Amino acid sequence: MATTGHRTLADQLRSWSDERLSRLLRERPDLATPAPHDSGQLASRAATRSSVLRALDQLTRFELCVLDALVVVGQTSREGLAEVVRATPSAVLEAADRLVDLVLAWESTQGLRPLSTVAEALPPGSPGTSGLHPVSPEAPAPAVVRRMLDELSPAARGLLDHVLASGGTATSGTARQTVLPEDAETPAEELLARRLLLPRGGAGVVLPGEVGIALRGGRTTADPVDEPPAVATSAREPSLVDRAAAGAAFEAVRRVELVLDQWGLHPPTALRSGGLGVRDLRATAVDLHVDEPTAALLVEVASAAGLLSTAAAPDGTPCWIPTDAFDRWTAAPTAERWLTLVRAWLDSPRMSGLVGGRDPAGKVWNALAPELASPHQVEARRMALDALRTLPVGEVLATGTGVPSVVAQLEWRRPRRPRTRADQVVWALDEATALGVSALGGLASYAATLLDDRGDDAAAALAALLPPPVDHVLLQADLTAIAPGPLESQLARRLQLVADVESRGGATVYRFTPESVRRAFDTGWTAAEVHDFVGSVSRTPVPQPLSYLVDDTARTFGTIRVGHAEAFLRADDDTALTELLHHPKAGTLGLRRIAPTVLVSSTPLDVLLPRLRDLGVAPVVEAAYGTVHVARPDLLRARTPKEQRGRSVAAARETARVAQVVTAIRAGDRAESGRPAQATTTLSPSGSMAALREAIEAGESVLIGYVDNHGTSTDRLVDPVALEGGTLTAHDHRSDDTRTFAVHRITTVRAVPADA
Repeated sequence: MATTGHRTLADQLRSWSDERLSRLLRERPDLATPAPHDSGQLASRAATRSSVLRALDQLTRFELCVLDALVVVGQTSREGLAEVVRATPSAVLEAADRLVDLVLAWESTQGLRPLSTVAEALPPGSPGTSGLHPVSPEAPAPAVVRRMLDELSPAARGLLDHVLASGGTATSGTARQTVLPEDAETPAEELLARRLLLPRGGAGVVLPGEVGIALRGGRTTADPVDEPPAVATSAREPSLVDRAAAGAAFEAVRRVELVLDQWGLHPPTALRSGGLGVRDLRATAVDLHVDEPTAALLVEVASAAGLLSTAAAPDGTPCWIPTDAFDRWTAAPTAERWLTLVRAWLDSPRMSGLVGGRDPAGKVWNALAPELASPHQVEARRMALDALRTLPVGEVLATGTGVPSVVAQLEWRRPRRPRTRADQVVWALDEATALGVSALGGLASYAATLLDDRGDDAAAALAALLPPPVDHVLLQADLTAIAPGPLESQLARRLQLVADVESRGGATVYRFTPESVRRAFDTGWTAAEVHDFVGSVSRTPVPQPLSYLVDDTARTFGTIRVGHAEAFLRADDDTALTELLHHPKAGTLGLRRIAPTVLVSSTPLDVLLPRLRDLGVAPVVEAAYGTVHVARPDLLRARTPKEQRGRSVAAARETARVAQVVTAIRAGDRAESGRPAQATTTLSPSGSMAALREAIEAGESVLIGYVDNHGTSTDRLVDPVALEGGTLTAHDHRSDDTRTFAVHRITTVRAVPADA
């Protein structure tokens, strides 16, 4: 990309189009908060150390090597940069364009040059660097270096290679640092005499960049740097991957529905820290027949999708309760429900893989805890899925070696941060398998369209792989019902009320028991309604044992009535009360007979009812007027969090915000260009920092107005060196020394000719 050189970085930013400037603000969002006043302030902010470190974290190992080569050579043309990087020239030029787009390098009038703070943020030996120090003016010219290398003794050449392999730094030990070549007595002195090693403070020595490049054959690295690690693969039929992933997707949707249905009636208490208790998570895993990490993933995804939130239970206790969006979600087709969950998972910063582990203080990480989030998790998840998507058709991750190879490739793509990158990649691949995004080490075909932001196509492709829901069961004489496929959502929920799930798989088996039928009666069903329901959903005749089971349970249901006395028990059959009174486990209930058909208890009603059911009795509550009181438990719902409601417009809001910042910068540039130049204009601290940053990047001397501790204002001719933390480090021409100046005391900054 041909560009014209600019005097300063701010001038280059002013020449950019709005589209290119918007792209910079999206890739480096810290530059837009708060909105810069003009391009000068934007350039100053882009060169701060903290912002540069964030930008470096976005680079691949190859891009870091290109930037490191630019730091080593200092300033060069794009073609010259391509000559020193061991990679294809076209790849180097493309990487250089990205570095300019990220404002880590800029086009000066003398060529491409890195920001001054990049060298500080990218020291030799850091990830992605060549280990070479910048080119030094004290070192010999490249042609002279090559000649000197040929003249070195084997011992000196071996020492030089060792210093290069050790990061380019060493200590001189007992060697003399100032010695003539003819007086050198040791290999170290031989290198120091020829300036192939340069002294740097005390006994330290460094290897100049020119020497390191010469030792590596004119390149900054010994090996090619534009080749990412390959992913280990094996052959697998794509249709097999799709079918396995579709089965996992169906199970994920079903399990989320099961757990939220249960929590709508009996919500778990929210911890004081906002998380889910360990016991509640363990109970959820048992109910869903999954391990605890999978259970944690499902509740985390449900929360991210806006289906689960905290709210006050009827007694005022904070609990985890399904939101009102859950009811709408359950009414949608299975494929659309899966799409809602996976979209939320892709955009969620939650790290459910940490659940069950311990923090540095030894405390267990709880599911749904607020601190289980990382801004790097979303990027790691998408990069892991992209690695699966780029695999050839018919290839999946090899068993044993596939996942480590993906980790190695993603560490090449983001070598700097975070340290938990390997763990995050493994979590992402495991979670993708549990949610039906991938299976058997390969990405499902319908998930690939989802990564391309074609969610509707992904849902349609998944729906074609799922078996159609069935609206019937097959009743058998052993009191079981077989569902020959996935049941319709409402039918499955009603059937689970009157029967217990015995086994799951391609065909789900439900078993009718006295306890399950009594559970339906407890929620208000009558015997006639149970008979009608099982008869209407069965394709086979209702077996006689099931009819007898329903009728027998109905006859014993409500035989004993419980009221408030603390509680009383009344029955028309005194024999039933006599059996209960003499039950071996009824001694703690505080029962006492006051009439042949009446018992009273000292146990509160809400405690007495479940205790009686544990003894095999089926009591019903008697209302104040003597009638039977059977009430369906209330379904608890929380409000959908606002951030979930507004997620669809987040991208549009971000685009509008960036456009507003670009407009503000352009307005500031127009105001600055229309302001008459005045040497005595007083600058604000931010304005001083912007002007000084321009001088540092351009390598120019400036004349500053400075107010000392006594309030006296003087003009100082300085060469700015560094600007950090509100302090300017510069060479003061008047004192001929390097000094520091407080930026808030600088009133004016004026450019002066280089020879002034």
